[in-house]
Amino acid sequence: MTAPRPGFELAGKTVAPGTVKDITLPVSILPDHTPVGLQVQVHHGKKPGPTMFVSAAVHGDEVIGVEIVRRLLRAPQLSSLRGTLLVVPVVNSYGFLSHSRYLPDRRDLNRCFPGHPSGSLGSRLAYKFLNDIVRRCDFGIDLHSAAIHRTNLPQVRVSPGDRVTRKMAMDFGAPVVLTSPLRDGSLRGVAAKHGVPIILYEAGEGLRFDEMAVRAGVAGILRVMRGQEMLPAKGIAKAKASPHICSSSAWLRAPAGGLLRTFRAEGEFVSKGDVLATVSDPFGAVETDLVAPGPGVLIGRAILPVVNEGDAVFHLAQVSPKASEGTIDDLASQLETDPLFDEDEII
Repeated sequence: MTAPRPGFELAGKTVAPGTVKDITLPVSILPDHTPVGLQVQVHHGKKPGPTMFVSAAVHGDEVIGVEIVRRLLRAPQLSSLRGTLLVVPVVNSYGFLSHSRYLPDRRDLNRCFPGHPSGSLGSRLAYKFLNDIVRRCDFGIDLHSAAIHRTNLPQVRVSPGDRVTRKMAMDFGAPVVLTSPLRDGSLRGVAAKHGVPIILYEAGEGLRFDEMAVRAGVAGILRVMRGQEMLPAKGIAKAKASPHICSSSAWLRAPAGGLLRTFRAEGEFVSKGDVLATVSDPFGAVETDLVAPGPGVLIGRAILPVVNEGDAVFHLAQVSPKASEGTIDDLASQLETDPLFDEDEII
């Protein structure tokens, strides 16, 4: 006779198989003595399988991930979950409440890992999130957006030479998969040292929702869970086209200060010599073009029309010479017709 699946233990609480429980991990106390905690929702499947986390708002102003999590938790497919899913919709609640990327001491939480239990506020939060959530998991997905005044094409960042994150990214099905070096102090970098592969989803703009980016995020997470056999294939469509694999990228910067007029948008493929934007002085007497230095796909751009010389304007990723716009177009059409995203289900 098969032994019953044990409950999942977290912060002194037990989540029984086939149940969902909200758990608060105490973090700190605000100056007015308001307690602050890390809110986690645990989905513990009836059947065994991997343990996975999904997190958002490591940067407090990147709210699109919070909306992705909200919709993910309403997905009917989760009723058939194998394994365990840990969901943290807001990691940096300090920044989230103040509409800021940073913690109150201006630290970037994604440079505070692995953290320390008696360190700074950011260090303590990083330590708790890493040890109580991330290290309990077999893999994870961390949700991000561009910073304020910028927007990103839906894309997945993976670690160089990591086959596990590469497979997860291909299952996710975003238009672009970008190989991104691991940075000191980042969640992705520290988790890799502990053997927990993480893919990072980037899409949309800080402090804003973008419908296509949200839908792509929800669909991608479900596809990854399907690929890891945490969910059945029924009701989770594979992406219509394979992502473009980009090995490198660079920001193209304003050649002068002034008023920026952009002629191309994120998701567009460009060739060497294409004029992407023009910067002019307020009188219109002097105009300077920003020209693509080589072929690629635009995976991010600035939103503000006023720039200083040297400001980042377009994020250009290199793609293979055979790349086409099919992936971008297929993504949009798929998300418009996917039954997972009936309008009645996303309000």
